[in-house]
Amino acid sequence: TMLLTIEAVDSGSASLDDWVTASAHAAEMGGSQIYLKEGERMTLDDMLKSIAVASANDAAVAVAEHLGGSEAHFVSMMNERAKQLGCKRTEFVNPNGLDTDGEQTKTTARDLALISQQLLRHPKILTYTSIWMEDITHHTARGDTSFTLNNTNHLIKQYPYATGLKTGFTSTAGFCLSATASKDGMDFIAVVLNAPSSKERMADIETLFEWGFANCQVYTDENLDSLPKLPVSRGRHSQLSLKYESAFYHLDTTNAAGELAKKIELPDSVEAPIKKGDIIGKAVYTLNDNTVGF
Repeated sequence: TMLLTIEAVDSGSASLDDWVTASAHAAEMGGSQIYLKEGERMTLDDMLKSIAVASANDAAVAVAEHLGGSEAHFVSMMNERAKQLGCKRTEFVNPNGLDTDGEQTKTTARDLALISQQLLRHPKILTYTSIWMEDITHHTARGDTSFTLNNTNHLIKQYPYATGLKTGFTSTAGFCLSATASKDGMDFIAVVLNAPSSKERMADIETLFEWGFANCQVYTDENLDSLPKLPVSRGRHSQLSLKYESAFYHLDTTNAAGELAKKIELPDSVEAPIKKGDIIGKAVYTLNDNTVGF
């Protein structure tokens, strides 16, 4: 639900300043909620904040109806997007994950990680998921009322590198958490499902993160040096200017220590015609004499 919302905002089909009105159906949601009443309005910004911070089931349905035209259509959008991301064992039945009328959302840790990974392509979402406590406003015909959001992801306070992402709980699924953390230029996603308690799900997540930070390292070549010009035969110009296609990054997961080495492989000359974007050579990167990319 958060992914489809932020994608709609970033594509321009929705705005965080849009007004979202709660329906009677949205207002009747149980579990974690911000206690919307039928007809109450909030900005899409505050609705998204309520979903991300407080796991607001009522806000999730209100946003689904607003963006999809109906909850059912929005759920079909969710399932289609999940398939596009490569989720193979996920089936959404509503926007908030509650068990209803014998129907249950089904997913896996892998699929949730894929969805979380895509969500992180929209950095603004972390400004929501890192909020610990904040007031939002319900707008009604009778006047405005405030409501205090409290983050359900206590990892934000307990783990210094945590940046998000989303908790979940039902009696069937147990205590769940898709969490994100950032340290030393590395961003990690860890997913725990069906933990017996909130405390244990966070302990398991911390264990996963600590393993990752201890055993993984990013090697990068961002300060790309200038490349030599190559002689060109049968062309209008006698020399060809070259540039790197992109910076180089390598994530080592073997706890290897060493220096990243680079070797430029280029021909002595090139022959026209040549167009922009043609691959002329490559930079081969090695770590401890093992090729790790180019």
